[in-house]
Amino acid sequence: QVQLVESGGGLVQPGGSLRLSCAVSGRNNWLYHMGWFRQAPGKEREFVGAISSGGDSVSYTESVKGRFTISRDSAKGTVYLQMSSLKPEDTAVYYCAAGALDSNPASYNYWGQGTQVTVSS
Repeated sequence: QVQLVESGGGLVQPGGSLRLSCAVSGRNNWLYHMGWFRQAPGKEREFVGAISSGGDSVSYTESVKGRFTISRDSAKGTVYLQMSSLKPEDTAVYYCAAGALDSNPASYNYWGQGTQVTVSS
C-alpha cells in the first residue's frame, strides 16, 4: 500500500510560480513511476506529466511544456511539480498518482487527495 499527500497549492497571480509536493510513503515507495494530473470544475481529469521511478524519463502534456518541471527526491520520498508562467487556465485541483507513466488515469493504482491551484489576479 502506498499513501500520497499533496501540498503547496494556493492562489497565485498570472505569470507567477508555485511548487507542488507529493509525499510518497509506504512499502517500496521509491520504485513507483509517478504522475501528475489536474481537474478543473466541469472537466475531466487531465494528464500533466509523469516521471519514471529512477527520474531519468519525464514527459509532459503539450500545454505545460517549457513551464512545468517534474522532479523527484527518492531519499525524501517526494515528487515535485514546479510550475511557472502560470495562466488562469492552469486553475484546477492537482493530483499526484503512483504506478504508471502514461496519460491514462486508469493506469495508476494510487492517488492523493489533491491540492487546489488558483491562478487569478
